[in-house]
Amino acid sequence: MTDAAAALPHLRAADPVLARLLDAGEGPVLEPDPSRDHADHYAALVRAIVGQQLSTTVARVIYGRLLERFGGRPPTPEEILADDPEELRAAAGLSRAKTTFLRSLAEHVVSGELDLEHVSTLPDDELIRELTAVKGIGEWSAHMFLMFQLRRPDVLAVGDLGVRRAVQRAYELEDLPSPSELTAIAEPWRPYRTTACRVLWWSLDNEPA
Repeated sequence: MTDAAAALPHLRAADPVLARLLDAGEGPVLEPDPSRDHADHYAALVRAIVGQQLSTTVARVIYGRLLERFGGRPPTPEEILADDPEELRAAAGLSRAKTTFLRSLAEHVVSGELDLEHVSTLPDDELIRELTAVKGIGEWSAHMFLMFQLRRPDVLAVGDLGVRRAVQRAYELEDLPSPSELTAIAEPWRPYRTTACRVLWWSLDNEPA
C-alpha cells in the first residue's frame, strides 16, 4: 500500500476531527503534481523563494516572468549570479529582498555549501538546518520543500497560517494554535502529518501551489 493510500484511513481512525473534515467531501488530491519537475531541487527552491508571502496567482505570474527571462526554463545558479540584479528584479517583478535571496541560494549551491544532489538522503531535521542557512529560506519554505518536492510523509508545517487557521476552525479553538499546541494536536497524525496538513489546507480550499 502506498503512503497516499495508507494515510487517509490512518488519519480517519486516529483523529475524529480529521475524519469529520474528510466526510464533508472527497478529500485532497494526494498524487504528485505532474507539472512539477521533482528531479530539479534547485528550481523548486527558486520557486519557493519567488512565492513567499504572495497569493498563488501572483506567485505564478512572477515565476512565469522569471522563466521567460531564461528562455522559458528555470535559471541555473550560475545564470542567476551572472545576471544583473536590478535588471533581473525589474524583468521578473521581484522585490530587492527576493533578488538577494535568489543570489544567496545560487551562491550556496555553486560553493557546495548546499549540496542539492544529496539532499534526499538527509533526515528532515538536518535538511531543514541546511536549507535555512540560506538567506531567505525559512522554516516554512523548508517544510514546503520537504512536503512537495521530496514528498516526505511526516512533515508538520507548524508555521503555516493556513494550517493554523484550519486547526483553529476545525477544533473550535479561541485563538490560532501556537507551534507547540499544533505539535501536540498533531501527535496522533504520525507518521502521516504531511497528508494531515493537506487535508487541513483542502478544508480551507487553500493548498499551496
